[in-house]
Parts: sequence; structure tokens; C-alpha cells
Amino acid sequence: MLHLNRIRKLLELAGDHGNPTADELVELFNTVRTIAVVGFSRDPNKAARRVPSYLASKHYEVIPINPNADRILGKEAYATITDVPILIDLVVIFRPSAEAGQFVIEAATRVERPAIWLQDGIWAKKEIQVVRGQNVTAVQNMCTYEVHQALNKGF
Repeated sequence: MLHLNRIRKLLELAGDHGNPTADELVELFNTVRTIAVVGFSRDPNKAARRVPSYLASKHYEVIPINPNADRILGKEAYATITDVPILIDLVVIFRPSAEAGQFVIEAATRVERPAIWLQDGIWAKKEIQVVRGQNVTAVQNMCTYEVHQALNKGF
């Protein structure tokens, strides 16, 4: 119960009442195995490198999406979400809000219809509303690391 209260607080701070509930976020992390990360950075000092590295350390299959890299963390990097040849459960987006919408729409066109997560400070209100209307789970303005940490401290 304590971990749900931490997640509820993070949801409140995110300021998007359309984000999934705390229970739904718990379920999401319990079912996700493969995470594609748009904007996965080569720079170890950036959150766009530290957060995906953390998720990889927690046994998620993390796939870098970065058109300027061949490999990151020893994994093949892809130029676009569409290029990834395996099924994706979650697409995490580390791009500025002005660019994020195009990646939201691209992720929603995948056959497996992965959940979509825009990191803390990133918004794509119009596009998120569109994909939510298509029954795609979509989160915006929240940090996957903080939510995962809240989950793990509760268990």
C-alpha cells in the first residue's frame, strides 16, 4: 500500500489526470519485458542514458533508439521505433516536447500497440489524447525511474 501512495503522489505531481492510475502503473511494470527508448543517449551523464541503464539493470530488455549511434550499452541501436524487429511492450521517450508527438504517433502504429511513456517534463498533449482514444496506455510528464523505485521500495 505504501508504494501505491508514493506512485499516487508522483501522479499528482505529473498533472495529467489522463495518466494511468497507480494500480495500472504497477500492472504495467509487472507485465513489461521489452522497452524501446527513443533518445537513448550515448552520454553517461544524461538522464536519457542513466534511466535506461537502470531499467536494463532491473532485467528489462532495453532497446536503444538513436539514429546517431550504432550500439549503446552493447546493444544494437535503431534509427526509428519502426526499425525494431522484435515486439516492444513499452516505448519510453526522451525527446523535447516539441518533438515528442511524432514519436508517440509512430509508437502507436506498431502492431503490438506498446504502452507509451514520456519522461518527466515531456508533454505531447494532442498526440497522447489521440492514442489514448485508441486504447493505448500513455503516460506523460513522469519519470520511469522514480515510479520503478517507488514500486520496489514498496515490496
